[in-house]
Amino acid sequence: MNFIDSVSVSVKAGDGGNGKLSFRREKFVSKGGPDGGDGGRGGHVILVASRNQNTLVQFRFKKEIEADAGKAGGDSNKHGRNGKDLRVALPVGTIVTNEEGVALADLTQDGQEVIIAQGGRGGFGNAHFVSSRRQAPNFAEKGEPGDMFELHFELKMIADVGLVGLPNAGKSTLLSRISNARPEIADYPFTTLKPNLGVVTVDNETTVLFADIPGLIEGAAEGKGLGHDFLKHVERTAVIVHLIDAYQDDVVAAYKTIRTELAAYGTKLDKRPEIIAITKIEGLDAEMTTDLIKQLQKAAGKNATVMAISSQAGTGLRELLFAVKRMVAEERAKVIEAEAVDPIPVLKLADNTAQWRVTKENDVFMVTGYKIEKFGYRTDFDNEEGLQRLRDIMRKMGIMHKLLREGLEPGNTIRVGGAGSFTY
Repeated sequence: MNFIDSVSVSVKAGDGGNGKLSFRREKFVSKGGPDGGDGGRGGHVILVASRNQNTLVQFRFKKEIEADAGKAGGDSNKHGRNGKDLRVALPVGTIVTNEEGVALADLTQDGQEVIIAQGGRGGFGNAHFVSSRRQAPNFAEKGEPGDMFELHFELKMIADVGLVGLPNAGKSTLLSRISNARPEIADYPFTTLKPNLGVVTVDNETTVLFADIPGLIEGAAEGKGLGHDFLKHVERTAVIVHLIDAYQDDVVAAYKTIRTELAAYGTKLDKRPEIIAITKIEGLDAEMTTDLIKQLQKAAGKNATVMAISSQAGTGLRELLFAVKRMVAEERAKVIEAEAVDPIPVLKLADNTAQWRVTKENDVFMVTGYKIEKFGYRTDFDNEEGLQRLRDIMRKMGIMHKLLREGLEPGNTIRVGGAGSFTY
């Protein structure tokens, strides 16, 4: 399966169903009262974070996401059926942005749901408009269109541990030994072409999610090799396990190369807790292994955690996993404490739904604004009673007064957003 971690899609929520224009037909009654039912709501598009997904490959050829429309209302006050909500499963760690790059959703927890596109409200049937002054309304509303826009999905894996290192450092081999993951393994650089996830059982109480990140090279943060596309998958890991091949000509230079790339990426990856593990020590004697550990300890600092392992022989794996368990627990506890002390503020947008704007082009007056356009979409511009209701609403909102001040004259056209137009 190909690994796809960035994709653009078109999203369309369901349109609301039209309200029904209907009057009762009874025996011995030529024309009964209005009985047109309301239309059903259009289906929402709901994004669901799922651990069962680990790639966006399903959207490689499916670029359009559309929910069901609501059904029209019926006679005898029958309400139209609501459109079925469309739930779209995305990998945990997916960030959703709009065309302007504004983040709309960040799916960080398994099972998290976000209504990303609202279904249109169903139109009212003519029975809804009966009043003491209006005994037989001869109009009904149209359903509102559902939200429609372009979205961008980007996957940034959320794992407890990110495995990093130069190509052939032994990341895939380690992951295959400590988990059920089965990455392809061969004796050549860049074996791993996509991040692999593995759930590792440390003891009876603890499991840790590892992400095997493809090999980085010098210049990865600037886009060289495979690193630029995959460094982002280390961003959210709690701990970095930095693997270094014991057979490198210079293990300190190899260590500094990756550290430089982590720092250059610009998201404080070099500040993450790190375990340095020298790999492939099965062919080395104790003195050679100790010498390598001393070299790296000096380069990384006296407080750094440096150990030696062999994935083939199983040497040091238990010690590595328990060090990972301790470090991950400490980091997750810090996150919980930070959220309790300094919770992320909830930003609320100002209520501007009642705002509107009038512009003029030649003899056409354009009226725009969230609320008035909503009414416009629900109006049947071919129905004079429905159109009169829209005029009344515009009058109550002060729009008609503004239009007259702007020079509106009989015969001029008034256009309400993209909903429709009528002659004054």
